[in-house]
Amino acid sequence: MVHGTGRRIRRATSAEGAGESGLAKLIELHALNSFGDMLITIALASTIFFSVPTSEARGRVALYLLVTMAPFALLAPVIGPLLDRLPHGRRAAMAMSMLARAVLAWTMAGSIAGGQLALYPEALGCLVASKAYGVVRSVVVPRLKPARVTLVKANSRVTLAGLLATGLAAAVGGLLHLAGPAWPLRGAFLVFVIGTLMAFHLPHQVDSAKGEQRAVLHASPDPGGEGGPAAPAGRPRPSLRTVGPAVVLGLRAVASLRGLSGFLTLFLAFLLRVDPVGGLAPTAALALLAVAAGGGNALGSVFGSWLRSRGSEATITAMLMLATAAAAAAAIWYGLVTVMVVAAVAGIAASLAKLALDSLIQRDVPEAVRTSTFARSETLMQLCWVAGGALGILLPLNGTLGLSIAASVLAVMLLWTVVSLVRLGVRGGAPHPRVA
Repeated sequence: MVHGTGRRIRRATSAEGAGESGLAKLIELHALNSFGDMLITIALASTIFFSVPTSEARGRVALYLLVTMAPFALLAPVIGPLLDRLPHGRRAAMAMSMLARAVLAWTMAGSIAGGQLALYPEALGCLVASKAYGVVRSVVVPRLKPARVTLVKANSRVTLAGLLATGLAAAVGGLLHLAGPAWPLRGAFLVFVIGTLMAFHLPHQVDSAKGEQRAVLHASPDPGGEGGPAAPAGRPRPSLRTVGPAVVLGLRAVASLRGLSGFLTLFLAFLLRVDPVGGLAPTAALALLAVAAGGGNALGSVFGSWLRSRGSEATITAMLMLATAAAAAAAIWYGLVTVMVVAAVAGIAASLAKLALDSLIQRDVPEAVRTSTFARSETLMQLCWVAGGALGILLPLNGTLGLSIAASVLAVMLLWTVVSLVRLGVRGGAPHPRVA
């Protein structure tokens, strides 16, 4: 049965030329990565979140965010340029992120039982390694994309594999936790050791950087850019290293949706623990929230595989509008149904808008800087999730207040996006982006 299941999984990941291009190996590696990260999350949640009173848990999670993400926030401006300067070590970078988490998962297994302070710097290492992997993975996908598969579809397949693995890991991690809080971490150790070996089996073109240049996440001209075309008289023209106004529009909108995901994850987790809606037990309410958010992400990935480059700006704007409406409705009619709806809509909107942004990058950004653009945009998204999560911890645990603030922030971003979209106009996919 195991052999037959493995063969069916390999057939699914290798479809449409993904086996020949090497994308299938990345899909399987990302599934392992998501599986291991979920096991670590379950172990940490049982210690930092569920095992202590809510007031103390908020302090612990705030400390966890501060200790883990403050260094990453400082490193974020460095990770993109570092990948630009060391493009030939991408397989090694992915393997090292796996190996680091394997070692830290094993050491955390010894720290978690007693709730030792060493757990926090160890969690720091795990989260930074996970975020670094995410940045490198976003760079690798375009290198392994089969010729007859769009970049959006390739990214959606990778994301969907990670979501399925996360759901499976949640069940496995729950069973391992019954044997003791350290066992999910020991399971994660094994998963990341396997992932370390798999990273070195990615195709050699992952490390190829032929013709690549560093991107500038800006729509206006880059005065110091190399190779930019001469500006017409009195009117500057974007250099080839800038990403263009449509991509900047998409970056702003998707960043706000990623921030919403971080906000809802932490704010609703604590809110439903203190004041579960619908008369449910806290664990049942949180389980429904996780199912709604995970289902929304999965649906967004499935819909994203049908996405085309035509009208990507409109798709991103529509997702931002949908998320704003859902958050406003949940603030006005706070209850079980509206909370589940806003979680599901946030998942769909963030996932589908990110895939539409990928389509914009493929359409508008020159190939020479496309890889760098993916690396830097993914780093920005990671930080926006953390900023949203930090806001969710700082606000009072009042559902109407928190969701009203979220809806207000999204409304401002929606207005900004609509104004920019009207000025820019919706245009179809350009078969040839700017080239030198």
